[in-house]
Amino acid sequence: MKNSIKLMILIACLLVGNAMAQMPHDAIYMSKGSVCVAGMYGRSTWTEYWENSLKRSNSNLGTHTTQSISVMPAIGISNRLNLILNLPYIWTETSAGNLLGQKGIQDLSGWLKYRVLNTHGFSLHAVAGASLPLGNYVPDFLPMSIGLQCRTVSGRLIASYKHPKTGLYLTGHGTYLWRSNIKVDRDAYQADDRVYNTDEVSVPNAYDFGLRLGILRKKWQTEVWAEQSACTHGDYIRRNDMPFPTNNMQATTVGWYGKIQPKNIGLNARVGYVVDGRNVGQSTSYSVGVLYLFKL
Repeated sequence: MKNSIKLMILIACLLVGNAMAQMPHDAIYMSKGSVCVAGMYGRSTWTEYWENSLKRSNSNLGTHTTQSISVMPAIGISNRLNLILNLPYIWTETSAGNLLGQKGIQDLSGWLKYRVLNTHGFSLHAVAGASLPLGNYVPDFLPMSIGLQCRTVSGRLIASYKHPKTGLYLTGHGTYLWRSNIKVDRDAYQADDRVYNTDEVSVPNAYDFGLRLGILRKKWQTEVWAEQSACTHGDYIRRNDMPFPTNNMQATTVGWYGKIQPKNIGLNARVGYVVDGRNVGQSTSYSVGVLYLFKL
């Protein structure tokens, strides 16, 4: 019921340097004038889901699968300010039943990450993000929808400590996500135990926080991580009903990430598993990708 981990695919020419690819939730930066374009394939599957707090399966769905490919460039505007972009193509399917999956371009997302403080191995970072739907997908056909069709704005704080000799680091982040209302192809809908006679749906805002413990060296990186995400409010999936954008989706996920990048070309991999949740599938997800570094 949530989009799978995104993936990035790349094309570029000139390359230089030993910069490390970075994401909107880490403390890694591209140097000024450096660009890392990442290309990945992602896949997420689940057979059981939480209907509110009830964990159950549905023989009309079987195994639900979300796959994606995406392009994510990270651009060094300066040594302490980076721009990160992401544009995914996503498709969904199930192994049983008659529900047809969706496919197409989802949302264009962007983040500005700024290093506020860096002293004695400790660093503090501020991240501002936004997303804009580009694809003409249907948001109220969960769990087959590839997105929610809402515009978003997010703010994130990241704190990190890295040991200068061993490369051992601990990073924590917290995010708040503002979501716009959306339009649905119906004159009325039911939510919060009442009927709304409108085609405009209020999608709940959301937040997340996470911890990462790992080792970052010049040519490789490995980490274990845990994340908690939830909506600030919302209703629950009604018994034997389909999910809806007003649902309070919550998930606790644990996983591993690894990367090897001896020079300008690198490989990365990520796995995740939802250990607990509300109104989401208990998904197992993975992604694999290629990283390519070059100088403008």
